[in-house]
Amino acid sequence: MKSPVFPANAPLSAAFGALAAIAAYIALFLPVAALAAPKAELWPLWDKHMPQSTAQIDHTPWDRWLKQHIVPGKDGINRISYATVTPEARAELRDYIDGLQRIDIAHYARAQQFAYWVNLYNAATVALILAHYPVESIRDIDISPGFFSRGPWDAKLLQVSGEALSLNDIEHRILRPVWRDPRIHYAVNCASIGCPNLAASAYRPDHMEQMLEHAAHAFVNHPRGVHVRGGKLHLSSIYDWYGSDFGATDQDIIAHIRRYAAPPLAAELAAIHRISDTGYDWRLNEVATPPNMIKGAP
Repeated sequence: MKSPVFPANAPLSAAFGALAAIAAYIALFLPVAALAAPKAELWPLWDKHMPQSTAQIDHTPWDRWLKQHIVPGKDGINRISYATVTPEARAELRDYIDGLQRIDIAHYARAQQFAYWVNLYNAATVALILAHYPVESIRDIDISPGFFSRGPWDAKLLQVSGEALSLNDIEHRILRPVWRDPRIHYAVNCASIGCPNLAASAYRPDHMEQMLEHAAHAFVNHPRGVHVRGGKLHLSSIYDWYGSDFGATDQDIIAHIRRYAAPPLAAELAAIHRISDTGYDWRLNEVATPPNMIKGAP
């Protein structure tokens, strides 16, 4: 018996073929962030907190894991040797993530929540890479629902307080709208060379401010974050994708960058008032991956 849908229904087959061709064209010529960079829209459930709570969350297992597996490069980029992570280390990471998912985070103060969500995001991203390794880029892990989706960011990877959560939920429906701090973009890590470094220690409430400031300074003063060439300012695409978090105009974004610029960069920025270009290197932050200092893949 012939299939009632596929070879017999030529018009439907042709329609699917046309849609696939359109999707391939968009994926080829349009940067992924242009399609999918979400707005900061609060999920009200996660706005709950207990200001008077003194309860603390233990991030020691993640801190220990990072210290054992982060390889700081001479080029200023932190990498992980995913290929050499042992089964025992994978289990330790999974246990840490499982423990975080069992926490009722609404019963904690804001400072504890901030560290919780950043650490959960970063640990879940590392676990995701390990689950799909070997992979050249996190964008190749195509598990998000939706015809035009690319990458893993909309897949419901986690469950907290009975709610299924994606990485995008954590970043864009919790962290960005609740804390409204542009330095969040220096803290969460997408396992890519172009991303701000995965911190070599866990974020902790009592060190949050210092760690955020350090992360901002490190990225702004690295060529993959900010560099001037021929009198023109070239920035990481995060300042384009999430520009409104850094300021409403080029001048606002440049003012943010100047706040963290070391003297050599500050001198180059003195006469610059507009952004010329942005780029991003989506290759995996794996040991032995050299940086693309000029402009990353779209």
